[in-house]
Amino acid sequence: MSTPRMRLNGLRQNTVGHTAMGLWRHPDSRAHEYRTIRHWVETAQILERGGFDALFIADALGPLEVYQGSVAAALRDGIQTPTGNPLLVIPAMAAVTRRLGFAVTVSTTYEQPYALARTMTTLDHLTEGRIGWNVVTSALDSAARNLGLDRQIPHDERYLIADEFMDVTYKLWEGSWEDGAVVRDAEAGVFADPAKVHAIEHRGTYFSVPGIALSEPSVQRTPVIFQAGSSSSGSSFAGRHAEGVFVSTYKAEMACDLSRRFRAQAAAHGRDPQELKIFAIATVVTGATDEAAQDRLKDLQSYTSLEGSLARWSALLDIDLAGLDPDKPLRHAETEGIRGLVDVFTTMDPDREWTPRSLAQFVGVGGGGPVFVGSPARVADEMEQWMEIAEIDGFNLADPIAPAGHREFVDLVVPELRRRGRVWNEYEGETLREYFRGAGLTRVADTHPAAAHRR
Repeated sequence: MSTPRMRLNGLRQNTVGHTAMGLWRHPDSRAHEYRTIRHWVETAQILERGGFDALFIADALGPLEVYQGSVAAALRDGIQTPTGNPLLVIPAMAAVTRRLGFAVTVSTTYEQPYALARTMTTLDHLTEGRIGWNVVTSALDSAARNLGLDRQIPHDERYLIADEFMDVTYKLWEGSWEDGAVVRDAEAGVFADPAKVHAIEHRGTYFSVPGIALSEPSVQRTPVIFQAGSSSSGSSFAGRHAEGVFVSTYKAEMACDLSRRFRAQAAAHGRDPQELKIFAIATVVTGATDEAAQDRLKDLQSYTSLEGSLARWSALLDIDLAGLDPDKPLRHAETEGIRGLVDVFTTMDPDREWTPRSLAQFVGVGGGGPVFVGSPARVADEMEQWMEIAEIDGFNLADPIAPAGHREFVDLVVPELRRRGRVWNEYEGETLREYFRGAGLTRVADTHPAAAHRR
């Protein structure tokens, strides 16, 4: 029996501070170069050299302003503000790589499916089939207020909108243009056969899209679909639509519960649960020896910002942690924020009482997942053990001191993982979906809801 491959994605956001607060001040960090093409080109080349499946680019459409009712703390620490558009850096990275995929976050709450379908198809063309879409519904009230709403759309309704949004895009990607619609017959003067291009005639609760898709089909047609919500609505959505799921928790046993829930949802929607690939957020701090890695961790921790961590998690939890006693235990709260994260820090861990202070200290470097610290052999051991207990397929690896953290992982840990047969030496397939389904399988599985719209 062959050793299961450890699937790796790099985790970044087009900003200064994402999962580690304050570490942009570290002398090894060049996170402030996020606004340059050369920074993203270097990042992509590092990840492809390490055999990563993809770079996953997170995004947020509003500033973090729950903490103390102000954006001030987020600005001081560069937490998701300032930020750039994640879509625009992808073509530059695709131009300097051959196999690395790109999973980009786009919200169904503030986009239109007709326009986004064209954007994603264009990116799939430009990357030659290496695009994935991380579907989010956007939880920040600041995004709602700045994008034309008086208040945030309720959590469960956002997922109803997202469901219809997906149906529209599937119709555009899979059902509008038949295979062979583009004939490029110069002699007859016909580029596309009108008889093979169809209006989708969608009229639903939230969207009306009567026409044809503007773009000719790309190699994948539908991009690889990712999702990260762990609420009941989010996990049901993932079970229907997702091909890859991101989980955020710091215990392997907790990740296992989530993995089983997501796969059960996939089965309930008539899909093969093993076609759902699950990735856990993690951070690696490594060195030539265990002692060197521990020294590296202490060095990183000396740059963390407690206020920055509280500001980030205040927005994610939709609770102003500044208004709470920093040493008083948090209790479960229903919010319009990301409910799954509330569970992570309260109801799902009976062994620890979380306070605002302990929460901020804990997430200072790792932010939402385990921190593997040690020599390459120790890190590989812990990643393998975590993967087995959690029943996951791989990791989204954050970089607290971009791009140095990813480079250190690729230079030190990846050779050890390759020696163990965990990371491939050569990519198998040419498209992102082939990394999920196998060489030659560029289209969604027959049991995926997008497949129902094929002509």
